[in-house]
Amino acid sequence: MSREKIAFIGTGVMGSSMAGHLLAAGYPVSVYNRTRSKAEELLENGAVWKDSPHEATVGADVVITILGYPSDVEAVYLGSTGILSALHSDGVAIDMTTSSPLLAGIIAEVGARRGISVLDAPVSGGDLGARDASLSIMVGGDQAAYERSLPILEVMGSNIVYQGAAGAGQHTKMCNQIAIAGGMVAIGESLSYAKRSGLDPATVLQSISAGAAGSWTMSNLVPRALQGDFAPGFFVKHFLKDMKIAIESAEEMELELPGIELAKGLFEKLVAEGAKDEGTQALFRLFLDEKD
Repeated sequence: MSREKIAFIGTGVMGSSMAGHLLAAGYPVSVYNRTRSKAEELLENGAVWKDSPHEATVGADVVITILGYPSDVEAVYLGSTGILSALHSDGVAIDMTTSSPLLAGIIAEVGARRGISVLDAPVSGGDLGARDASLSIMVGGDQAAYERSLPILEVMGSNIVYQGAAGAGQHTKMCNQIAIAGGMVAIGESLSYAKRSGLDPATVLQSISAGAAGSWTMSNLVPRALQGDFAPGFFVKHFLKDMKIAIESAEEMELELPGIELAKGLFEKLVAEGAKDEGTQALFRLFLDEKD
């Protein structure tokens, strides 16, 4: 059975691995990224380079995007030469960027008027999840389009859940980011306490990461920070963007979220210190480097 032709737009830290899995699974994949060098390995493995999102979309059956900011999503989908102007009717577009739930609804509505199904399918799991094809994928949009796209999503992730109508995937990702943000502050305080009390944070981690306090963040990001490794699996600047979206969405619902407001302030401090392009584990440096 012939496989659907996929256009993959955004081959950064996570997207390159995700597109690579699709190639390995036998899908024909065309790619576009603002920086071509980030797609070179994919091209060596059989992907076809395109010079724009529009060019990549023409002839594709499914378009997958994973971009930086909602403004990028809006431009790439709704621009005069955007995806929705190029994808054929009955095509499916899957935006895996963490973006605005409101924007996801608008894009899905525009797509539907053109006979195109648009899914919002943000992911969690960072660079490791992308590399291991173990991402958690949260999907909103037309359910029939979700079921059609499920074999493709299963190549990139291991926990794919349909959450509901357009925007539901993004709302679910906001729940995810709210939980992570609060948890990272708590972990940072724990590390600070360990250091101040004269304990070795790495040794403490051996105990608490295996108990009730354990989490993905504690097991995967804290060891990086303790080793001085702040390379991005997920950028500080992108996590700050996510927190701002969550807060804006909460305000629209008249919901107060004091925990994420606190976390946002700490990540803004990191950005002010020049750490916007580091990994989110840089947050722990604020707690470990504090003077006694």
